[in-house]
Amino acid sequence: MNAMKPPLLDLFADAEPQQAPRCEQIGEQSCVLRGFALPWLDRLLPALESVLAAAPFRQMVTPGGFTMSVALSSCGTLGWTTDRSGYRYSRIDPQTGHPWPAMPEVFFQLAQAAAREAGFAEFVPDACLINRYIPGSKMSLHQDKNENSYAAPIVSVSLGLPAMFLFGGFERSDKSRRVPLLHGDIVVWGGVDRLRYHGVLPIKPGHHPRLGEQRINFTFRTAG
Repeated sequence: MNAMKPPLLDLFADAEPQQAPRCEQIGEQSCVLRGFALPWLDRLLPALESVLAAAPFRQMVTPGGFTMSVALSSCGTLGWTTDRSGYRYSRIDPQTGHPWPAMPEVFFQLAQAAAREAGFAEFVPDACLINRYIPGSKMSLHQDKNENSYAAPIVSVSLGLPAMFLFGGFERSDKSRRVPLLHGDIVVWGGVDRLRYHGVLPIKPGHHPRLGEQRINFTFRTAG
């Protein structure tokens, strides 16, 4: 991935315009918290740089042999991986041979704050998947079901380029709702909505003033 690696962050860019967060319901127990992450950015981005220095982005191969268009990393007690042998969580980063980087405290605090805002006060994440989308990258419809329990919600943070999030039903063939996500938005889904199919349409070309030509997405889970 190094040959096509774009600049990750401009930590010295102008401050983000602030907006009052609002909750947009997209399901019985799922919502978009508009702009919720914006006040956290000055602490989030340096912490992200630190994680990626220890566990760089890489493009993984699915069990079917397809190389994912999205580059991934992880932090926390458990990290998510995929290869020809299957999807799984592990304590060791297979690329470095070392444990995944610890989840930065600001990541943990943001995930818990967003979960509380969405009605999941007991959320304790132990895994954070970090995805990098460049223009053309996408994520096909899927369920998050490699976790040991589905009692905890998924908390998904969007940074950088806009994305069109697909939020579907409980069968892949169910009609999906299209939800535009902007820089700083957080989607939370759990409870009766926990196993809904979801995905991301191909990212359109663009340039974000702070993150450049990419979208960074954190998804926090309770995996173990």
